[in-house]
Amino acid sequence: MYKVFRIITFLFLALVLINCTEKKEKSNEKSILKFAVIPKGSTHVHWKRVHLGAEKAAKELGDVEILWQGPQKEDDRQMQIQVLQNFVSRKVDAIIVAPLDDKALIPSVNSAKTRNIPVIIFDSGLASTNYDAYVATDNFEGGRLCALRLADQIGKKGNIIMLKYGEGSESTIKREAGFLEGLKEFPDIKIISGDQYSGATFEKAMQVSQNLLNKFGNPDGIFCSNETSTMGMLRALELAGKAGKIKLVGFDINETLIKGIQNKILHGVAVQNPVQMGYQSVKTAYAIINKKEFKKNVDTGVTIVTAENLNDPKVQSIVYPDKNN
Repeated sequence: MYKVFRIITFLFLALVLINCTEKKEKSNEKSILKFAVIPKGSTHVHWKRVHLGAEKAAKELGDVEILWQGPQKEDDRQMQIQVLQNFVSRKVDAIIVAPLDDKALIPSVNSAKTRNIPVIIFDSGLASTNYDAYVATDNFEGGRLCALRLADQIGKKGNIIMLKYGEGSESTIKREAGFLEGLKEFPDIKIISGDQYSGATFEKAMQVSQNLLNKFGNPDGIFCSNETSTMGMLRALELAGKAGKIKLVGFDINETLIKGIQNKILHGVAVQNPVQMGYQSVKTAYAIINKKEFKKNVDTGVTIVTAENLNDPKVQSIVYPDKNN
Protein backbone atom coordinates (compact mmCIF):
# COMPACT_ATOMS: atom_id res chain seq x y z
CA MET A 1 0.00 0.00 0.00
CA TYR A 2 2.86 2.39 0.86
CA LYS A 3 4.52 1.67 -2.50
CA VAL A 4 1.25 2.44 -4.32
CA PHE A 5 0.98 5.74 -2.44
CA ARG A 6 4.54 6.68 -3.38
CA ILE A 7 3.89 5.89 -7.06
CA ILE A 8 0.70 8.00 -7.09
CA THR A 9 2.50 10.88 -5.35
CA PHE A 10 5.37 10.68 -7.83
CA LEU A 11 3.00 10.71 -10.81
CA PHE A 12 1.08 13.68 -9.38
CA LEU A 13 4.27 15.69 -8.84
CA ALA A 14 5.45 14.83 -12.36
CA LEU A 15 2.18 16.07 -13.85
CA VAL A 16 2.40 19.30 -11.84
CA LEU A 17 5.99 19.83 -13.02
CA ILE A 18 5.06 19.22 -16.69
CA ASN A 19 2.11 21.60 -16.43
CA CYS A 20 4.26 24.35 -14.88
CA THR A 21 6.93 23.88 -17.55
CA GLU A 22 4.34 24.15 -20.34
CA LYS A 23 2.90 27.34 -18.82
CA LYS A 24 6.37 28.85 -18.50
CA GLU A 25 7.20 27.97 -22.11
CA LYS A 26 3.94 29.48 -23.33
CA SER A 27 4.52 32.64 -21.30
CA ASN A 28 7.93 33.00 -22.95
CA GLU A 29 6.52 32.62 -26.47
CA LYS A 30 6.09 35.80 -28.53
CA SER A 31 2.53 36.61 -29.46
CA ILE A 32 2.06 36.84 -33.23
CA LEU A 33 0.99 40.25 -34.54
CA LYS A 34 -1.54 40.13 -37.35
CA PHE A 35 -1.12 42.81 -40.04
CA ALA A 36 -3.87 43.14 -42.64
CA VAL A 37 -2.48 44.25 -46.02
CA ILE A 38 -5.17 45.39 -48.46
CA PRO A 39 -4.09 46.15 -52.05
CA LYS A 40 -6.19 47.85 -54.73
CA GLY A 41 -6.36 44.61 -56.68
CA SER A 42 -4.85 41.14 -56.83
CA THR A 43 -3.98 40.47 -60.47
CA HIS A 44 -1.35 43.07 -61.37
CA VAL A 45 2.36 42.30 -60.99
CA HIS A 46 2.64 45.50 -58.93
CA TRP A 47 0.48 44.09 -56.11
CA LYS A 48 2.20 40.70 -56.14
CA ARG A 49 5.48 42.49 -55.55
CA VAL A 50 3.98 44.53 -52.70
CA HIS A 51 2.98 41.19 -51.17
CA LEU A 52 6.55 39.92 -51.63
CA GLY A 53 7.93 42.94 -49.76
CA ALA A 54 5.41 42.61 -46.94
CA GLU A 55 6.23 38.93 -46.44
CA LYS A 56 9.96 39.69 -46.52
CA ALA A 57 9.56 42.20 -43.68
CA ALA A 58 7.36 39.82 -41.68
CA LYS A 59 9.96 37.05 -42.02
CA GLU A 60 12.71 39.36 -40.79
CA LEU A 61 10.65 40.50 -37.80
CA GLY A 62 9.68 36.96 -36.85
CA ASP A 63 6.49 37.70 -34.92
CA VAL A 64 4.28 39.16 -37.68
CA GLU A 65 1.71 37.35 -39.81
CA ILE A 66 0.55 39.00 -43.06
CA LEU A 67 -3.18 38.74 -43.80
CA TRP A 68 -3.29 39.57 -47.53
CA GLN A 69 -6.70 40.29 -49.05
CA GLY A 70 -8.07 42.73 -51.61
CA PRO A 71 -10.54 43.01 -54.47
CA GLN A 72 -9.74 41.18 -57.70
CA LYS A 73 -10.40 44.20 -59.91
CA GLU A 74 -9.03 47.65 -59.25
CA ASP A 75 -12.42 49.32 -59.56
CA ASP A 76 -14.31 47.32 -56.90
CA ARG A 77 -14.51 50.00 -54.22
CA GLN A 78 -17.29 48.27 -52.31
CA MET A 79 -15.33 45.03 -52.00
CA GLN A 80 -12.27 46.89 -50.67
CA ILE A 81 -14.45 48.68 -48.12
CA GLN A 82 -15.94 45.33 -47.00
CA VAL A 83 -12.49 43.78 -46.65
CA LEU A 84 -11.27 46.73 -44.58
CA GLN A 85 -14.34 46.73 -42.33
CA ASN A 86 -13.97 42.98 -41.79
CA PHE A 87 -10.40 43.41 -40.58
CA VAL A 88 -11.49 46.24 -38.29
CA SER A 89 -14.14 43.95 -36.78
CA ARG A 90 -11.51 41.24 -36.27
CA LYS A 91 -9.36 43.78 -34.39
CA VAL A 92 -6.14 43.01 -36.27
CA ASP A 93 -3.00 44.62 -34.89
CA ALA A 94 -2.44 46.92 -37.89
CA ILE A 95 -4.09 47.77 -41.20
CA ILE A 96 -2.00 48.56 -44.29
CA VAL A 97 -4.18 49.70 -47.20
CA ALA A 98 -3.83 51.16 -50.71
CA PRO A 99 -7.10 53.11 -51.17
CA LEU A 100 -8.94 52.53 -54.42
CA ASP A 101 -10.73 55.81 -53.79
CA ASP A 102 -9.24 58.68 -51.80
CA LYS A 103 -12.60 59.51 -50.20
CA ALA A 104 -14.67 56.31 -50.10
CA LEU A 105 -12.42 54.55 -47.56
CA ILE A 106 -12.30 57.43 -45.05
CA PRO A 107 -15.18 56.17 -42.81
CA SER A 108 -13.64 52.69 -42.55
CA VAL A 109 -10.19 54.10 -41.78
CA ASN A 110 -11.75 56.35 -39.14
CA SER A 111 -13.41 53.27 -37.63
CA ALA A 112 -10.03 51.52 -37.39
CA LYS A 113 -8.47 54.54 -35.71
CA THR A 114 -11.37 54.71 -33.23
CA ARG A 115 -10.43 51.18 -32.18
CA ASN A 116 -6.77 52.21 -31.82
CA ILE A 117 -5.64 50.10 -34.79
CA PRO A 118 -2.62 51.70 -36.51
CA VAL A 119 -3.33 52.47 -40.18
CA ILE A 120 -0.63 52.73 -42.83
CA ILE A 121 -1.70 54.16 -46.20
CA PHE A 122 0.45 52.96 -49.08
CA ASP A 123 0.71 53.40 -52.85
CA SER A 124 -2.18 55.87 -53.15
CA GLY A 125 -3.25 58.63 -50.78
CA LEU A 126 -6.34 59.30 -48.70
CA ALA A 127 -8.20 62.62 -48.57
CA SER A 128 -7.77 62.69 -44.80
CA THR A 129 -5.00 62.99 -42.24
CA ASN A 130 -6.46 60.45 -39.83
CA TYR A 131 -3.83 57.75 -40.37
CA ASP A 132 -0.40 57.00 -38.96
CA ALA A 133 1.95 56.93 -41.96
CA TYR A 134 2.08 57.12 -45.76
CA VAL A 135 4.39 54.88 -47.82
CA ALA A 136 4.45 55.50 -51.57
CA THR A 137 6.10 56.65 -54.76
CA ASP A 138 6.34 60.38 -55.39
CA ASN A 139 3.71 60.00 -58.09
CA PHE A 140 3.77 63.67 -59.07
CA GLU A 141 7.50 63.48 -59.73
CA GLY A 142 7.03 60.24 -61.67
CA GLY A 143 4.51 61.95 -63.94
CA ARG A 144 6.84 64.91 -64.43
CA LEU A 145 9.71 62.61 -65.42
CA CYS A 146 7.41 60.91 -67.94
CA ALA A 147 6.69 64.30 -69.52
CA LEU A 148 10.42 64.97 -69.89
CA ARG A 149 10.99 61.55 -71.45
CA LEU A 150 8.10 61.87 -73.92
CA ALA A 151 9.11 65.41 -74.88
CA ASP A 152 12.63 64.20 -75.60
CA GLN A 153 11.31 61.36 -77.76
CA ILE A 154 9.12 63.59 -79.96
CA GLY A 155 11.67 66.36 -80.40
CA LYS A 156 10.03 68.70 -77.88
CA LYS A 157 7.15 69.57 -80.20
CA GLY A 158 3.99 67.99 -81.55
CA ASN A 159 0.57 66.67 -80.56
CA ILE A 160 0.11 64.19 -77.74
CA ILE A 161 -2.59 62.21 -75.95
CA MET A 162 -2.75 61.67 -72.17
CA LEU A 163 -4.80 58.61 -71.23
CA LYS A 164 -5.96 58.82 -67.62
CA TYR A 165 -6.70 55.82 -65.40
CA GLY A 166 -9.79 56.43 -63.24
CA GLU A 167 -11.60 58.92 -61.08
CA GLY A 168 -10.79 58.91 -57.35
CA SER A 169 -7.42 57.15 -57.72
CA GLU A 170 -5.09 59.56 -55.91
CA SER A 171 -1.87 58.00 -57.18
CA THR A 172 -2.72 58.26 -60.88
CA ILE A 173 -4.31 61.69 -60.44
CA LYS A 174 -0.95 62.91 -59.10
CA ARG A 175 0.92 61.27 -61.97
CA GLU A 176 -1.31 63.03 -64.49
CA ALA A 177 -0.88 66.35 -62.67
CA GLY A 178 2.90 65.87 -62.62
CA PHE A 179 2.86 65.08 -66.33
CA LEU A 180 0.99 68.30 -67.10
CA GLU A 181 3.42 70.23 -64.92
CA GLY A 182 6.38 68.76 -66.78
CA LEU A 183 4.91 69.75 -70.13
CA LYS A 184 4.94 73.42 -69.13
CA GLU A 185 8.60 73.45 -70.13
CA PHE A 186 7.62 72.68 -73.73
CA PRO A 187 5.28 75.29 -75.23
CA ASP A 188 5.38 73.60 -78.65
CA ILE A 189 3.73 70.44 -77.32
CA LYS A 190 -0.07 70.36 -77.47
CA ILE A 191 -2.39 67.92 -75.69
CA ILE A 192 -5.13 66.99 -78.16
CA SER A 193 -6.91 64.63 -75.72
CA GLY A 194 -6.52 64.52 -71.95
CA ASP A 195 -9.94 63.69 -70.53
CA GLN A 196 -10.41 60.00 -71.33
CA TYR A 197 -10.19 57.21 -68.72
CA SER A 198 -8.82 53.74 -69.47
CA GLY A 199 -10.68 51.90 -66.72
CA ALA A 200 -9.40 49.08 -64.55
CA THR A 201 -9.07 46.23 -67.04
CA PHE A 202 -6.77 45.57 -69.99
CA GLU A 203 -9.77 44.95 -72.28
CA LYS A 204 -11.41 48.27 -71.40
CA ALA A 205 -8.10 50.14 -71.74
CA MET A 206 -7.49 48.65 -75.20
CA GLN A 207 -11.00 49.60 -76.35
CA VAL A 208 -10.61 53.20 -75.17
CA SER A 209 -7.15 53.33 -76.77
CA GLN A 210 -8.49 52.10 -80.12
CA ASN A 211 -11.21 54.74 -80.02
CA LEU A 212 -8.62 57.46 -79.38
CA LEU A 213 -6.42 56.28 -82.24
CA ASN A 214 -9.41 56.13 -84.59
CA LYS A 215 -10.41 59.67 -83.61
CA PHE A 216 -7.01 61.38 -83.57
CA GLY A 217 -5.13 59.35 -86.16
CA ASN A 218 -1.39 59.81 -85.69
CA PRO A 219 -0.42 61.84 -82.61
CA ASP A 220 3.29 62.28 -82.05
CA GLY A 221 3.21 60.83 -78.55
CA ILE A 222 1.03 59.24 -75.87
CA PHE A 223 1.29 59.07 -72.07
CA CYS A 224 -0.56 56.45 -69.97
CA SER A 225 -0.66 56.71 -66.19
CA ASN A 226 -0.75 53.08 -65.01
CA GLU A 227 -0.02 49.47 -65.95
CA THR A 228 -3.34 48.52 -67.59
CA SER A 229 -3.66 51.75 -69.56
CA THR A 230 -0.10 51.37 -70.85
CA MET A 231 -0.70 47.75 -71.85
CA GLY A 232 -4.02 48.58 -73.49
CA MET A 233 -2.53 51.41 -75.53
CA LEU A 234 0.51 49.37 -76.52
CA ARG A 235 -1.73 46.59 -77.85
CA ALA A 236 -3.97 49.07 -79.68
CA LEU A 237 -0.90 50.57 -81.36
CA GLU A 238 0.28 47.10 -82.40
CA LEU A 239 -3.11 46.22 -83.91
CA ALA A 240 -3.19 49.53 -85.78
CA GLY A 241 0.31 48.99 -87.16
CA LYS A 242 1.53 52.13 -85.37
CA ALA A 243 3.65 50.60 -82.59
CA GLY A 244 7.06 52.27 -82.53
CA LYS A 245 5.95 55.03 -84.91
CA ILE A 246 3.94 56.85 -82.22
CA LYS A 247 6.07 57.41 -79.12
CA LEU A 248 4.55 55.82 -76.01
CA VAL A 249 5.54 56.47 -72.38
CA GLY A 250 3.73 54.81 -69.49
CA PHE A 251 3.79 53.77 -65.84
CA ASP A 252 4.68 50.48 -64.11
CA ILE A 253 6.29 47.32 -65.46
CA ASN A 254 5.56 43.68 -66.29
CA GLU A 255 6.92 41.13 -68.77
CA THR A 256 4.77 42.44 -71.64
CA LEU A 257 5.98 46.00 -71.09
CA ILE A 258 9.61 44.86 -70.73
CA LYS A 259 9.34 43.22 -74.17
CA GLY A 260 7.84 46.44 -75.50
CA ILE A 261 10.87 48.36 -74.24
CA GLN A 262 13.28 45.78 -75.67
CA ASN A 263 11.53 45.95 -79.06
CA LYS A 264 11.56 49.77 -78.92
CA ILE A 265 7.80 50.11 -79.32
CA LEU A 266 7.48 51.36 -75.73
CA HIS A 267 9.75 54.35 -75.22
CA GLY A 268 9.88 54.56 -71.45
CA VAL A 269 8.02 53.70 -68.26
CA ALA A 270 8.14 55.14 -64.77
CA VAL A 271 8.84 52.18 -62.50
CA GLN A 272 7.99 52.18 -58.82
CA ASN A 273 9.44 49.96 -56.13
CA PRO A 274 6.44 47.95 -54.89
CA VAL A 275 8.64 45.53 -52.93
CA GLN A 276 9.85 48.47 -50.84
CA MET A 277 6.26 49.68 -50.41
CA GLY A 278 5.24 46.39 -48.83
CA TYR A 279 8.46 46.09 -46.86
CA GLN A 280 8.49 49.63 -45.46
CA SER A 281 4.77 49.58 -44.67
CA VAL A 282 5.14 46.49 -42.48
CA LYS A 283 8.29 47.82 -40.80
CA THR A 284 6.55 51.14 -40.11
CA ALA A 285 3.48 49.46 -38.60
CA TYR A 286 5.76 47.35 -36.39
CA ALA A 287 7.62 50.44 -35.17
CA ILE A 288 4.36 52.18 -34.30
CA ILE A 289 3.07 49.20 -32.30
CA ASN A 290 6.37 48.97 -30.42
CA LYS A 291 6.44 52.74 -29.81
CA LYS A 292 9.66 53.26 -31.75
CA GLU A 293 10.61 56.09 -34.09
CA PHE A 294 9.13 56.03 -37.58
CA LYS A 295 8.76 58.30 -40.60
CA LYS A 296 5.34 59.78 -41.24
CA ASN A 297 6.04 59.87 -44.99
CA VAL A 298 8.22 57.29 -46.76
CA ASP A 299 9.19 57.88 -50.41
CA THR A 300 9.99 54.53 -52.05
CA GLY A 301 11.42 56.04 -55.25
CA VAL A 302 10.68 56.10 -58.99
CA THR A 303 12.92 55.33 -62.00
CA ILE A 304 12.40 55.94 -65.72
CA VAL A 305 13.23 52.69 -67.51
CA THR A 306 14.16 52.81 -71.20
CA ALA A 307 15.85 50.62 -73.80
CA GLU A 308 19.05 52.52 -73.07
CA ASN A 309 19.21 51.71 -69.34
CA LEU A 310 17.23 48.45 -69.09
CA ASN A 311 20.36 46.33 -68.61
CA ASP A 312 21.87 48.58 -65.96
CA PRO A 313 22.30 46.51 -62.74
CA LYS A 314 20.46 49.08 -60.62
CA VAL A 315 17.54 49.13 -63.04
CA GLN A 316 17.53 45.34 -63.24
CA SER A 317 17.20 45.12 -59.44
CA ILE A 318 14.00 47.21 -59.67
CA VAL A 319 12.57 45.55 -62.79
CA TYR A 320 13.23 42.02 -61.49
CA PRO A 321 12.93 42.34 -57.69
CA ASP A 322 11.84 38.69 -57.44
CA LYS A 323 15.42 37.65 -58.20
CA ASN A 324 16.81 39.76 -55.38
CA ASN A 325 14.38 38.97 -52.55
